Amino acid sequence: MIHITDKSKCCGCNACVQRCPKQCIAMREDEEGFLYPKVDVAVCIDCGLCEKVCPVINQNVPKEPLQVFAAKNKNEDQRLRSSSGGVFILLAENIIKQGGVVFGARFDKNWEVEHGYAETLEELEPLMRSKYVQSRIGNTYKEAEMFLKQGRKVLFVGTSCQIAGLHKFLRKEYENLLTVDFICHGVPSPGVWRKYLAEIIRGEVSQSEVAGKKSVLPFSLKSVPVITGINFREKQLGGYGWKKYGFVVRGKSPSKGDQNTVLLSNMHQENVFMKAFLQNLILRPSCYACPAKAGKSNSDLTIADFWGIGYVHPKFDDDEGIGVVFVNTENGMKHFSSLSTERIAVQYKEAISANKSYSQSVSIPVGRNKFWRSFYKGKTIIYSFNKAITPSISLRIKIKIRTIIKRLTGI
Repeated sequence: MIHITDKSKCCGCNACVQRCPKQCIAMREDEEGFLYPKVDVAVCIDCGLCEKVCPVINQNVPKEPLQVFAAKNKNEDQRLRSSSGGVFILLAENIIKQGGVVFGARFDKNWEVEHGYAETLEELEPLMRSKYVQSRIGNTYKEAEMFLKQGRKVLFVGTSCQIAGLHKFLRKEYENLLTVDFICHGVPSPGVWRKYLAEIIRGEVSQSEVAGKKSVLPFSLKSVPVITGINFREKQLGGYGWKKYGFVVRGKSPSKGDQNTVLLSNMHQENVFMKAFLQNLILRPSCYACPAKAGKSNSDLTIADFWGIGYVHPKFDDDEGIGVVFVNTENGMKHFSSLSTERIAVQYKEAISANKSYSQSVSIPVGRNKFWRSFYKGKTIIYSFNKAITPSISLRIKIKIRTIIKRLTGI
């Protein structure tokens, strides 16, 4: 029976919930906004299936890829609409054209993130681009299994722990399954994201956040009741590029005749939600000890941004998005080889030199507890963030003493 006492031991993949034959496990949100399984012990028959499909309890061994490539989609429009090199959309289109199904993360009607599937080319657009919030897997493992048993090709894309959970859930290999994970340093809290969206809609986003050089705020956010689009990795609007991407929220305003307009647009380094994410303050506890890094997910392909490409292969870098592709299986090689990409083979060490998260979990930041204490009190995200990154009085005193000693001793 699954019983979570240490939250770092649960990645929230939902495999246990979907595999339970009595349907006596449900996901419940905790105070940090993450989902954890809760068992109805009165219904549980103690069959042990929930533990057998857990990717944290049953971790795979690390393995290096067969080959690694730097790649970019030859279709410039698709690449600009993608977060990095545009590899996902090519894989997805191929599967759809063969009558298959594509699973990935999309926004729901409330702009929270869920996993869902597409069966047509038109349905692929919502699955594109990075979404820096942990997605709700729901019943998508069950749905994928149903399509696989029907003989349809299935592409399932998710975080490494989600892909590990899928493989554990299925309990057998399927020739018609292609699994793709991506390099992930951690998943942010859906609860924090929900609160941040509410703050945008209510006009509570601090002016210190939106007053950056590339911020766009054409009217008061208080006059904007409806969000119509969100892009965590904008490349085109406002002169953003692949490396210096923007965070953009679009919406409809009564004052603008309900026309789509930009509510918020700023560099990712200036956006408070992105700063809290990138400084690891709002990650799921299991992300600090990820059970599925370094090839342990058993995915066919691992894709990501090829950070550092400008140093190892500068001629290949055009700042419109370069992907790195870790080919982990022969099945992955077959699918990747069929894509219309520009690609160059690279060394494994070159690929991970600026992508440490491929194999290493991030450390718990010093200010994490301070962030959550403020969050629990109902403070705004920017207040909680600033509280988290402000050194304590004792630390400031220590720094001051060290500075004085250094001046006096010259050491």
